[in-house]
Amino acid sequence: MAEHVSSGPLGIRPATPREIDEVVAVVNAAYRAGEGRGWTTEADLLGGQRIDATMLSELISSRDTTLLVAESDGRIIGCCALTIRQSDRTASFGLLAVDPLVQGGAVGSQLLEAAEHQATSSGCIRVELDVIDVRTELVAWYRRRGFAPTGTTRPFPYGDERFGLPKRAHLQFMTLSKSLTPSTHVTAEP
Repeated sequence: MAEHVSSGPLGIRPATPREIDEVVAVVNAAYRAGEGRGWTTEADLLGGQRIDATMLSELISSRDTTLLVAESDGRIIGCCALTIRQSDRTASFGLLAVDPLVQGGAVGSQLLEAAEHQATSSGCIRVELDVIDVRTELVAWYRRRGFAPTGTTRPFPYGDERFGLPKRAHLQFMTLSKSLTPSTHVTAEP
């Protein structure tokens, strides 16, 4: 289990372009850290990077996407991306990452709650996300927060090293969805 590092009060706010390198480091640590370095690692499934500065710059330059960061003691310890699709009043949630040293402290739940609040404030009635289907622990985490599988899947982008180097065949993403209402809230981990 990862060592927990104490942190001060958590602030959640939109990221700025000057923080791209710091956010990339948090995301890659959360997703690609070796075994025993946080429960969100995909190191057994994928090698290489999860994201790079160019990909993150493109993401935050989109006018429909907000990259939220969680900050404690002046240090970014987590992030998530939220893309609003006004056409169908759906928010796409993704890139949830928490520094492995502070995982288990409800930072992820607080980021998800902030993203859901922003989606609701933007008029969205639904939020959806994609997760690698064999990540059963992560799927269960989202299900505990009200998400349900939609039955939609799509293949992992094999051959596109920007998203990692697969260590096994037949990886695919599954889509999870949750209805939003003004009273939607997330229950923090005990």
